[in-house]
Amino acid sequence: MSQTPAHLRATFTDMSQGTQEDRSRIAAEFMPYAAKLTDRVLDHLRLLDSDYGGFIVDRLTHSLQTATRAHRDGRDEEYVVCALLHDIGDTLGSFNHPDIAAAILKPFVSAENHWMVQHHGIFQGYYFFHYLGKDRHERDAFSDHPFYARTAEFCAKYDAPAFDPAYDSLPLDFFEPMVRRLLSAPKR
Repeated sequence: MSQTPAHLRATFTDMSQGTQEDRSRIAAEFMPYAAKLTDRVLDHLRLLDSDYGGFIVDRLTHSLQTATRAHRDGRDEEYVVCALLHDIGDTLGSFNHPDIAAAILKPFVSAENHWMVQHHGIFQGYYFFHYLGKDRHERDAFSDHPFYARTAEFCAKYDAPAFDPAYDSLPLDFFEPMVRRLLSAPKR
């Protein structure tokens, strides 16, 4: 929470009434706030700890396994961080968690990694949609998309098998420097 004294805050109650001085005051607060983004993201990721949602491992363990598998397979740092954060939206977006993860990552990752995170839910559905009375092949609506194969591979190699309680995942502390580097400056 901002500790900005009242006399240094914007004065408008309706944005249409804002002044240049108000904008300057707001801008002065933006960079210090943005600099703490990584801390907020890591704190939110930690909320997945001990939330099993019916799975055999908690959601943080699943995220760590997904990232560890990608890292051990030689994927680049951006991809590994996407693997780590792909389900960060589970706590706030029970029905659209990929959209939340993709929105967080969008300014910092390539178009192909953003698309992969944004669409991984429907691609992961290949493994279970048919048990819910849905079409497991819904992802095929994207079969002509240039990132289709990348997203299918992400799910098959890293996301789908990342529910193993015996898997030796790397700890969150291992990935923290990667997250800090990636979220330090927007690419787009």
